[in-house]
Amino acid sequence: MTSGADAHGALPEPEEAEALFGDALPVVRHYVDLLAHTGVERGLIGPREVPRLWDRHVMNCAVVEELIPKGAEVIDVGSGAGLPGIVLSILRPDLSVVLLEPLLRRTVFLRECLGELQLPNASVRRGRAEEVKEELRADIVTARAVAPLTRLTGWALPLLRKNGSLLALKGEQAAAELESARGDLLKQRPCVADVIRVGQGKVDPATTVVRVTVTSESGLATQPGSKRGQGGRKKRGRKR
Repeated sequence: MTSGADAHGALPEPEEAEALFGDALPVVRHYVDLLAHTGVERGLIGPREVPRLWDRHVMNCAVVEELIPKGAEVIDVGSGAGLPGIVLSILRPDLSVVLLEPLLRRTVFLRECLGELQLPNASVRRGRAEEVKEELRADIVTARAVAPLTRLTGWALPLLRKNGSLLALKGEQAAAELESARGDLLKQRPCVADVIRVGQGKVDPATTVVRVTVTSESGLATQPGSKRGQGGRKKRGRKR
């Protein structure tokens, strides 16, 4: 475990980081330094999280790459400070990653990170998922600490191609959250969902991911319900 920055201001990484990141480790170190300093100064990272940046945040995100096919197009919804989107783009140069974030101060930080880290396979898009669903499509959508699962899937599933997956990094209650949300997921778009733990032997504890894979080309399953809902609201409006 890391305990704090060294005398030069750098945050020492766990021994496991070298095996996990390999040749990409120097770039990851630079990113962690940006998070620990600029990220904290701008309020994107809480000061108390700095000693845990490697273990709880960066390495926790990195192992999600096990679930992403080669050459995939990825949208990181609610990217925030770039977790997991920037970590994945560093570790997997074969990926094309869009960091989707609505808040200006966060997009400014993300663009600065991409420039500092020289990551040509990643780009920043300011906006919300529901605003770009007619423009962007991806094989994978990632999200970490964005929203409860039912709300998150409402934003993420329209961005996915057929057989694409939402990979939502969740905590210990992931299985219970998925079970309570299953009915709503199927109303949004035909899909299958499961809970996976990745990074066994690489990070401790392993990272818990709720994976939701869409099984149709479009969200046709949601459209009839949506139309009925809109019609119902209009009728009630006329009565009032």
